[in-house]
Amino acid sequence: MTSQAASGDGADHTFKAIYDRDVPWEEGVANELLTLPKGVEVKVFAHDPAMQRIDMKVKFPPGYVEPEHSHKSWHSIVVLKGRMCVAGKDLRPGDYVFGWDRPHGPYEYPDGCEVFVVFMGGGTAHVWDERKHAAHQRQWASETGGVPSAP
Repeated sequence: MTSQAASGDGADHTFKAIYDRDVPWEEGVANELLTLPKGVEVKVFAHDPAMQRIDMKVKFPPGYVEPEHSHKSWHSIVVLKGRMCVAGKDLRPGDYVFGWDRPHGPYEYPDGCEVFVVFMGGGTAHVWDERKHAAHQRQWASETGGVPSAP
């Protein structure tokens, strides 16, 4: 009997060992899942609708600013590459972020960034104010000469 059959919820709970190179980066999926400004790419490694859990990598281009936002799920984030600047901290590979239903951010990625994220709960959609985002003044400078994208 498989884990899926044993769980009875229709989700695939089988063991997985996945090569990163076998999962393509997708931009359209990022916009649908995360509802962020364009430029973000994702690799979805696991999605369990019954548990309302999604495990993914997210890649932000140099200069990208993720708006201050909230969402109906919690997320745990580990920085894999680059820099994530949030809450007055310049986070580097190995550093961690936790967020939930209260507003958090903005997040700045002056040199680009790749993170691993686990979302759990009522959805991955980001709720943010476009006018407030457009008025954001960057606080963090690039260390690699990355070209800033629009806020």
